[in-house]
Amino acid sequence: MDVTPAPVVLVSGPEEFFADRASQRLRDILREAHSELEVHDIDAASYGAGELFTLASPSLFAEPRLIRVSGVEKCSDAFIEDAKRYITGPAEDTTLVLRHAGGQRGKALLDAVRKTQGAVEVLCPELKKDQERLAFAQGEFRRLGARATPGAVRMLAAAYSSGSVAELAGACAQLISDVGAEITEDQVNRATEGRVEASGFKVADAAVAGKRADALVLLRQAMLGGTSPIPILAVLNMKLRGMARVYGARGSSGQLAKQFGMAPWMVDRALKDIRGWREEDLARAIDLAAETEWNLKGGSRDPEYAIERFVSFVALRGRYG
Repeated sequence: MDVTPAPVVLVSGPEEFFADRASQRLRDILREAHSELEVHDIDAASYGAGELFTLASPSLFAEPRLIRVSGVEKCSDAFIEDAKRYITGPAEDTTLVLRHAGGQRGKALLDAVRKTQGAVEVLCPELKKDQERLAFAQGEFRRLGARATPGAVRMLAAAYSSGSVAELAGACAQLISDVGAEITEDQVNRATEGRVEASGFKVADAAVAGKRADALVLLRQAMLGGTSPIPILAVLNMKLRGMARVYGARGSSGQLAKQFGMAPWMVDRALKDIRGWREEDLARAIDLAAETEWNLKGGSRDPEYAIERFVSFVALRGRYG
């Protein structure tokens, strides 16, 4: 994450992991430049009038200051008034960081910051899409000076698909600490053994590869081990969506990756997975996925049968055996 110090820095968006990392990075940059940096924290929700100006006023020895304001989305009226006035003439040698997690409260202040010359905004979006989490994991390995095979990154992202971004980042760092800077699928497989999502990944891989018997055995093992069928369905859905994107597409992996917002290796994998499928069968599989989800969430008295039927359907390339 690129963060540049500025008189006013707005850290916006719901992902706290990115916000914490941005704040930490700013502090480190400023402290490297000024070891005598003063750091002050303000809670915008309980802010009292004039507090910001008091902290920003020059001290006896004129030390540079970092003022971090949390909870701007819950700020008091006094904070909005003072912050709007402050950003028109920020104090010298002072960095003001405003953390806004989302919502309408304080929107006028955010708009004013965005129009302020010299102000910087750091976006902290929630990672909702599979490819976003994959790209994040790839970036983490690069940031930490490691190399992971595409399959290893894919397995790790799948293993932590329902976890937080912080968990995924921690898993990347732990892997490097445990096995070194070259990460393979086998190493990820051993490291994630037992995670619900990892079990789902194995079932999905076998099913999409057409290995029906293996997929059903893995499915039963996973459920006997306490794995809910819902995350298994989620991994299968992820694969089917990727296959649907590339079905019938023409062009190089790089061209298709750009067109569909996927990594080139994801395109290659989806193109491999789609072999042997007909368009109408893929459409039926996607429809059955929605029906299966409904059955798993209370629509059926036998959810195990529902997921077994779906896994079989996928393994048979969208045909009932």
